Amino acid sequence: MAELSGVELEVFRHALAGVAEEMGVALRRAAYSPNIKERADCSAAVFDPDGEMVAQAEHIPVHLGAMPASVRAVLDAYGALQPGQQVCVNDPYMGGTHLPDLTIVSAVGAVSAVGAGSGELLGYVANRAHHADVGGAAPGSMPATATEIAMEGLRIPPILIADAHGERDDVVRLIAANSRTPGERRGDLRAQFAANHVGARRLGELANRMGPPRLHEAMAAVCDYSDRRVRAAVRQIPNGCYRHCDVLEIGSGVTIRAAVTVADDEVTIDFGGTDPQIPVNLNAVFAVTLSSAMFVFRMLTDPDAPPNAGCYRSLHVRAPESSVVNATFPAPSAAGNVETSQRIVDVLLGCFAQAIPERVPAASQGTMNNLLIGTGGEAAFSYYETLGGGEGGTPSRPGMSGVHTGMTNTQNTPAEAVELDYPLRVWRYELRSSSGGAGAHPGGEGLIREVEVLADCTLTVQSERREHPPWGLGGGHPGAVGHNILRRADGTEIQLPSKGTWSLRRGDRIRIETPGGGGWGEPVT
Repeated sequence: MAELSGVELEVFRHALAGVAEEMGVALRRAAYSPNIKERADCSAAVFDPDGEMVAQAEHIPVHLGAMPASVRAVLDAYGALQPGQQVCVNDPYMGGTHLPDLTIVSAVGAVSAVGAGSGELLGYVANRAHHADVGGAAPGSMPATATEIAMEGLRIPPILIADAHGERDDVVRLIAANSRTPGERRGDLRAQFAANHVGARRLGELANRMGPPRLHEAMAAVCDYSDRRVRAAVRQIPNGCYRHCDVLEIGSGVTIRAAVTVADDEVTIDFGGTDPQIPVNLNAVFAVTLSSAMFVFRMLTDPDAPPNAGCYRSLHVRAPESSVVNATFPAPSAAGNVETSQRIVDVLLGCFAQAIPERVPAASQGTMNNLLIGTGGEAAFSYYETLGGGEGGTPSRPGMSGVHTGMTNTQNTPAEAVELDYPLRVWRYELRSSSGGAGAHPGGEGLIREVEVLADCTLTVQSERREHPPWGLGGGHPGAVGHNILRRADGTEIQLPSKGTWSLRRGDRIRIETPGGGGWGEPVT
């Protein structure tokens, strides 16, 4: 067949990306939980018949980089799916990231009607959504007390959850029954089904217009195009080996080490020397580590290249097995997805800063500031939020304030939504002045969020950068560390550590002060 012209290539890559974007819109609009409909803690992507990602929406980096591993796990378990079949997975050791992230993969056939018929396999659509509670030792399913993954909630290997006849109610009931908020789980799962139905319809319409053979040819062409663009960008990075390390704030510190080797148009990242996995939930499975590496790689090469599997053909990642960046069963992993991923990003930016300092920003807040409040029983609720902070100053501009950075890309939950859906009251939500590091381009400011609980409940905080500040670059100053402060109803204030699970009584308040970003360049005097 004739090659795609430049115009056809551009039109088609946007058409594929549009499928993923529309899936995300459908998921948010249909979701029950504020965590998905307000914070947009969800992602969507499109895959070819071999399970290679050909397009993604600009959603959550840690979701999207790891999603191909989920699709691969599904295909390994079931082989090629039949059109209309949907498979659910969250097992971190079988393509997942952490247990609250449920991924649903759906096969798309040449028939355009949703859920219909047979015909040639066009590819797959998949979406991942963070469910606010999937069981475990504490509401929110990220207990700081977890010493093995069984304590974190329901672990789901690839399992058929829907087919051309509709959802499998037995599987949906099983998942819902293991959550403190079963009704919300059912609603969010159905929103995920709806998102995949939308994606299947749109991909089918594309195939109807251009024919399945041309569709598959175009998928391959878009990936080849991304590969060419990224390799051209890699060739602009000086050859060499660049090393950096940083620590996670647990005990006396857990060290992550990386060596980045650039050789012409290939980059190899080796995490050799990183500390072994630990009986704390900061362990990252390899899919999360790979996702973090892919984020930095795309950010510093050609971020405008169409995001697909082709972008990463020139990237090779190695990590020692049973380490904190390549954890093996039964290590707990809930915070590895949200916190260790952020530290991996900082380590890799520290490596690349030695090679291309003119393109690397100072460290951003380096944490997602995970705040989880909830309880079980008849009055069960599960509130989950990640909080923005300071972006590091960049070579071209100051860092932004009060934004999500690194491996997260969620929005904030409006105070009105928090108070409408949960027994909580938001007392403060403001920028944290003077928290950004000074520099020619200063770091952005962190946030202050103070929440009062209106019922007895459980609090979990998973955060970083409470001891070691986000670093500046090129003479810029570090950003301010964050603080977690518990104010009891009697007025007593307690400085909390970066991670932990505590019991709260009605009237207690938790105040999270998030880190500022590091400054870039010598401050102007």
